[in-house]
Amino acid sequence: MFASLNNGFSRLSDHPDFAKLLLRLTFGILMLFHGAFKLQHGVGWIGGLLAQHGLPAFIAYGAYIGEIVTPLMILIGFMTRPAALIYAVNLVVATLLVHTADFFTRTQVGAWKLETEALYFMGGIIIMLLGAGRYVLVSNPRLQ
Repeated sequence: MFASLNNGFSRLSDHPDFAKLLLRLTFGILMLFHGAFKLQHGVGWIGGLLAQHGLPAFIAYGAYIGEIVTPLMILIGFMTRPAALIYAVNLVVATLLVHTADFFTRTQVGAWKLETEALYFMGGIIIMLLGAGRYVLVSNPRLQ
């Protein structure tokens, strides 16, 4: 009985390409909120953080790539795998610049303080590994 219920549920819910689309939409849209903030307020404060680490401030403009360009590429399915890798690397850089002291810190409710950053990072890695799926605006599979 349980096997037949499980098989029936599996047939109804087996939509990997739609799942890939939902994953891309979720992480692409959520990261665009961060990108919109950068468009409104600039990246000068990131340049200051980079300068404190002895890095050139112009690298801060990479936030526009990681938080606007790559999420848009992920959303439309254009060069999804490389875009997702850049997305994930952007998260690593942002975390190292802003949250290095939080690696071994928990919140007041016991959660890891970097769980949001880890979720975004892993979302990028998972999208990179899965690819765009069938539902894309770019139909050339070699570009996905």
